[in-house]
Amino acid sequence: MPDSNPHRDQMERVGTGAPACPAESSSAAGSPDIRRRVFLITTAAAIGGVFLWSWRKPRLLAVSAAASGKVNGTPKEVTVVQFSDTGQRLKKVRIPQVVKTEDEWRKQLSSNAFDITRHADTELAFSGKYWNLHDKGIYRCICCDNALFSSETKFDSGTGWPSFWAPLAAENVQETRDLSYGMVRSAVSCTLCDAHLGHVFDDGPEPTHLRYCMNSASLRFVAAG
Repeated sequence: MPDSNPHRDQMERVGTGAPACPAESSSAAGSPDIRRRVFLITTAAAIGGVFLWSWRKPRLLAVSAAASGKVNGTPKEVTVVQFSDTGQRLKKVRIPQVVKTEDEWRKQLSSNAFDITRHADTELAFSGKYWNLHDKGIYRCICCDNALFSSETKFDSGTGWPSFWAPLAAENVQETRDLSYGMVRSAVSCTLCDAHLGHVFDDGPEPTHLRYCMNSASLRFVAAG
């Protein structure tokens, strides 16, 4: 997910080369060596463009075997903190991680939520249903209902994605190094089901100075009673 910090948001762009000077273009137009160079440069640029296009979706660094959801064929156990729908902290539990097949997730989720949560896609800024929501309540994982964030820590980051300065419980989310788009970022996922949620940055407000920049499609809002 893009970072609002312009220094960290900068991405490499591939454009056409600067045009040749008029004096050079007129004399070199018929040269076989120049035509060969132009062909090679054009071909390399085309290949580079295809490569960059293939990276249009965020791709996380290879996930370790321990994070894949199973150990020796059995769902690994994870520690999460359970919360009521009113946001009351209940208890810390250690339970098996929620693991499903691609087909099972696809049947459960919308196509957008599936692409984002299971394949680390990103929704367009200002397109999600929660970026401008100011109601009181908590935000659960769209995949497994794990309690993730509260409206108490939500703030207007101006980025077009719902942003929070802290999760409900540190145990309920996990971070993974993300090297997509030529940047180094911290991707955030649900501890209970490994769903991709968004990214966390260090340009948030007090008291944590963190900005959990989430995808609306990864969340399910539960209004306070």
